[in-house]
Amino acid sequence: MNSSEYANLEQVESKHWYYAGKRELVLRWLRRVKRDAPGTRLLDCGAGTGRFAEEMRTCGLDVFVLDDHEESLAMLRRKFPAERVLALEREGIPLPASSVDVVTALDVLEHIGPDADALKGMWRVLKPGGVLIATVPAGMELWSDWDVALQHHRRYDRCSLAALFNDQDWELLYLNYTNVAVYPLVWAVRFWQRWRKPVSRAEDRVPPAPINALLRRVFVWTGLWRLPWPRGVSLIVLAVRR
Repeated sequence: MNSSEYANLEQVESKHWYYAGKRELVLRWLRRVKRDAPGTRLLDCGAGTGRFAEEMRTCGLDVFVLDDHEESLAMLRRKFPAERVLALEREGIPLPASSVDVVTALDVLEHIGPDADALKGMWRVLKPGGVLIATVPAGMELWSDWDVALQHHRRYDRCSLAALFNDQDWELLYLNYTNVAVYPLVWAVRFWQRWRKPVSRAEDRVPPAPINALLRRVFVWTGLWRLPWPRGVSLIVLAVRR
């Protein structure tokens, strides 16, 4: 990400319905697949400001954080012991093979050109039977200045995300669109911005408390459904390493 985006993110992510809801959704899925026991070793790839990893640590998980941006690594070193903060190396993730129980990559794969190669690295460090949980932005029709600022390479659809997970290496537990309730509004705003001067981004502002709480509840609730949603602003995938 651009350096300024870390400051923006740190200001709003503790309360903003999207960021707080995403963290809650991932924790709820960890509980559903019984990977939330104290001592479970979790690697958070692209840990950013470390907010999600901090919450997982308070739940008793044995957390490692990984990033490749100096701004992020500096933040992470202020929050975690040095041996828990990993800088991505040219050779890949600096952990032994089959050494972690859970890998999370929350809005990470879209930042990586060779996303399939990144996924192979996550597969390598997972134990057999270990779980990967990833979220990505969905729908190239929603591409905007926000994606440019965050240095995204792409937004995904259900098929393009599923294509990263071959049957030989992975068992897909769940893959679905999330953030579905606001999709029509987001689509309308992004369409309008193509023809008008961009306005300040909604992602940088926390809505009034009642609206913020409602949006978070709907986001998490719909993100746990088995119903295959046709569209959404994001996608979530859970996969088990074979």
